[in-house]
Amino acid sequence: MAIRPILILPDARLRLISDPVAGVDRETRTLMEDMLETMYDAPGIGLAAIQVGVAKRVIVVDTSKKDEEKKPLGLINPEIVWSGGEPSVYEEGCLSIPDYYEEVERPGQVRVRYLDGEGRTQEIEADGILATCLQHEIDHLNGVLFIDHISKLKRDRVVKKFQKMAKREQQEG
Repeated sequence: MAIRPILILPDARLRLISDPVAGVDRETRTLMEDMLETMYDAPGIGLAAIQVGVAKRVIVVDTSKKDEEKKPLGLINPEIVWSGGEPSVYEEGCLSIPDYYEEVERPGQVRVRYLDGEGRTQEIEADGILATCLQHEIDHLNGVLFIDHISKLKRDRVVKKFQKMAKREQQEG
């Protein structure tokens, strides 16, 4: 297992649409293990493969609290097959947009179909923070960032801020 570098806005790869995983193999399982280690190290509650530069439809999530037993979930080719319920609003953040948080409204419940690490088809029904996290990470697989769900003014402001930081780091490096 290895901690992989996380792509940071404005990296253009974050806007790529990830490719489906053709078959679950050792490479896919290693990717998920590395992603979990990277997510826990960051620390975060979700990570999409594209955030570590791999354009594959793979996400990992773990919404357990610090003092609880870890409950890691690896989802390959996840797709939302149903969403509904009362809309919920959470203050979201993203490991690819460090230290920026904004309230986002999403469906309160989802059902997600995916392949597990053994290649078996599974479904999970989620609400609360897990539903939000799954939607956030699946968005990444489609090149969508959580800032795409906020006002254009706020989005433009945060993108500009990260572009300036990246330019500064490039000049210093």
